[in-house]
Amino acid sequence: MNTFTAVFLIALALSTCVRLWLAWRQARHVHACRDQVPTAFADAISIDQHRKAADYTLAKTRLSYLHILVETAILLAFTLGGGLQWLDDSLRGLLSSDMTRNVVLIGAVMLISAMLELPLDLYRKFGIEKHFGFNTLTPLGLVRDLLLQTALGLVLGLPLLFAVLWLMQAAGPLWWLYAWLVWVGFNLTLLAVYPTFIAPLFNRFEPLESGALKSRIEQLLNKCGFTAQGLFVMDGSKRSSHGNAYFTGFGKTKRIVLFDTLLKHLQADEVEAVLAHELGHFKRHHVIKRMVWVFAASLGFLWLLSWLMQQAWFFSDLNVQTQGTAMALVLFFLVLPAFTFLFQPLASLYSRKHEFEADQYAATQSEAHSLVSALTKLYRDNAATLTPDPLYALFYDSHPGAQQRIARLQTAAHN
Repeated sequence: MNTFTAVFLIALALSTCVRLWLAWRQARHVHACRDQVPTAFADAISIDQHRKAADYTLAKTRLSYLHILVETAILLAFTLGGGLQWLDDSLRGLLSSDMTRNVVLIGAVMLISAMLELPLDLYRKFGIEKHFGFNTLTPLGLVRDLLLQTALGLVLGLPLLFAVLWLMQAAGPLWWLYAWLVWVGFNLTLLAVYPTFIAPLFNRFEPLESGALKSRIEQLLNKCGFTAQGLFVMDGSKRSSHGNAYFTGFGKTKRIVLFDTLLKHLQADEVEAVLAHELGHFKRHHVIKRMVWVFAASLGFLWLLSWLMQQAWFFSDLNVQTQGTAMALVLFFLVLPAFTFLFQPLASLYSRKHEFEADQYAATQSEAHSLVSALTKLYRDNAATLTPDPLYALFYDSHPGAQQRIARLQTAAHN
């Protein structure tokens, strides 16, 4: 067995086993805590609601076993199983243009992966989510979403893919730097146009009606020195009963979006507190910080790809004979997760740090007890488990645990 083949198999086996082990720990821990509501939530969440959250988490966790195994099987089939080489050989007999063949190869890998994972996604939406009363998306709506996503992928993704592949072939040793600049520019442009041109393709956005809530939010925005293009209510209920709120865009395109499901369940002071938390992300520059980290990491990965594509063993040790730009790009992004998974706790820790900071900011700009009340309702209505396994949460949870988060806010409320 070749050296990189062994390294790849060890990394893949380790990441797969750790993912399965974490899912097992999560299921075991949530099940063990199923019949006892944590003391901090005993007055707000009933035992039946707590059990529903546990059962919902268990159902999703059990499905994740299959997701992990299917993803691993797809990766092995494409690489050591010879799938990528077979696709490339087949396309060479059909397409004479190198650029067209490269683009079709990448598209075929994406399409095959999506189709193989589609049954699990359908079961999650129309099985688990429907069973627990969250999915409101119809099969026709799903088809519409898939068609729209595909069309957008073609309209937006194809030019980017052509540009990157052309730079890899024609821009010389520094292609990775030029490709990174194009990718950064693409993402910044997408952030700017998403609120106005892309999001409305999937949802209806209506200005928040004048009234006490709008006045309250406008006062909060003035207090925090935040300007937005507008306050909008999104028909999130057309797909799910889960509630949420978010900021989108940047510069003059910033807007605040409230899910209609959120407004249905929260009082005005609770909505204000949730928005104060989101404003905390803006005031603490979290979005910019995360973008800087993502852009820096992408620069490093593109440089690594530029080196790997010059190494014959990178292709041969993964059972690929064709050494080309598209093949290098596909191989790199297929195998990368196996090597980076164990670093995921660092990203999750960084995200949880930001959430604590946003909570702290919200407690200074609104009532901390209102945010506690809002979060408790969101945990309850979204059937979010209050008792995740600590190690599972360390790897996966971008938000702090409910008990730790509420405890900090209650301390802030009494100060």
